[in-house]
Amino acid sequence: MTVQFYLRNPDSTTASALYLQVRVGGQRLRLTTGEKCLPAQWDERKEQFRRSYPGYQEANELLAALAARLTEAHRRQRAEGGTPTPASLKAALAPAAAPVVREQNLVVLMSEFREVLRGRGYMRDTLRHYLVVGNWLRDFALHRRRPLLAESYSLVEHDALLHYLTLTRELAPNSVYTLVKNLKALFNYLQQERGYALALKVASLKATSVDVEKVYLTAGELEQLRTAVLPSTLVPVRDVFLFCCYTGLRYSDVLQLHGGNLENLPDGSGRVLRFTQTKTRTKVSVYLTVAATALLEKYAAAERSGKGGRLLPVYQNQVMNRYLKRLARLAGLEREVEQAAVVSGLVRKQAVALHELVTMHTARHTFATQSLLRGMPVEILQKVLGHANIKTTLICAKVVEDFQHQTMRRIWDGQGATDTSAGLDSQICAVESAA
Repeated sequence: MTVQFYLRNPDSTTASALYLQVRVGGQRLRLTTGEKCLPAQWDERKEQFRRSYPGYQEANELLAALAARLTEAHRRQRAEGGTPTPASLKAALAPAAAPVVREQNLVVLMSEFREVLRGRGYMRDTLRHYLVVGNWLRDFALHRRRPLLAESYSLVEHDALLHYLTLTRELAPNSVYTLVKNLKALFNYLQQERGYALALKVASLKATSVDVEKVYLTAGELEQLRTAVLPSTLVPVRDVFLFCCYTGLRYSDVLQLHGGNLENLPDGSGRVLRFTQTKTRTKVSVYLTVAATALLEKYAAAERSGKGGRLLPVYQNQVMNRYLKRLARLAGLEREVEQAAVVSGLVRKQAVALHELVTMHTARHTFATQSLLRGMPVEILQKVLGHANIKTTLICAKVVEDFQHQTMRRIWDGQGATDTSAGLDSQICAVESAA
């Protein structure tokens, strides 16, 4: 290989372009160097700029560097078993691509990831979890006075984060578990979709969830609540809660019930609710029992049948939960429930009055447990609740200790299940197959 520098027009009276020529393997490569000079400023024998050329030293160093890069590329390609060509040598002279500067701050990346999930159609409640995780990461970074960086995040830092959340901020184990789960989702996204080189294996980030005691009302407590004398302002809240106890609806679903969700059975034997669950976006069909139908008819005013009308008077979830605790106390729901929590590595137990624990979701647990107690098969309950996996439904079955006791009495003492109450249908809800 030979490298030569020459003026394009050595006889010109004006500045002429300086070219680089390489001969390799019988082929020729010509490239402009980007320099121009008068013929009198160029030493053709030495192939260098003369002293009369402004900045001649830097210009000559540039020519030497170009020749050196070509020679180095020629040797490297041969050492690698390749055949140098004009094209491969030209590529060696191309400027190196600027390194891609990736965002490293985990707090910023979590926020960006949340927007990606929003664009992919994730539900608002799911996005809210990622917002909370981002806030905890931000607080931890402020606590230790340095940012959390994605590609250098290590198990040592992860243990420090868990220590901060568990001991300093006293988060519950399930809150820590949710944070770790969402953090792993972020790391998988960065590694698999954005090409980040992580310093750890995502699978090594672990946290343990714990089973939380599900609160529900017994048949007697449900009747006690139904017959309680309450202020008029609390009656609609009680009715919405009872409707969810009779149908198993989540708050997000009862909030948006409208006339289009009601259908009469073809044989005229009753009505059903057909709707798409807000949380899972699965279609569910629920038969309306006498108790549930009575509540709908109570609020079947003209203003609830028009466009945009809702079947029941539902307030915001926080308002509903606040009113529920008040009306449960007025109804005398004083049964003490043991609440166990892990705080700073210690299990703390305390007895809490039932009325302090009642929320809108208690209605769904009540429906599930009372349906099982009345003999509804778990497979049917799964369809009514809209669970994709029957294991989710079995979580409800695990907490029904009365159901276990009744089964043992039936098997060992020959006694049948007797947990039915006056004033309620013996079967709270029945499933109706969706068309």
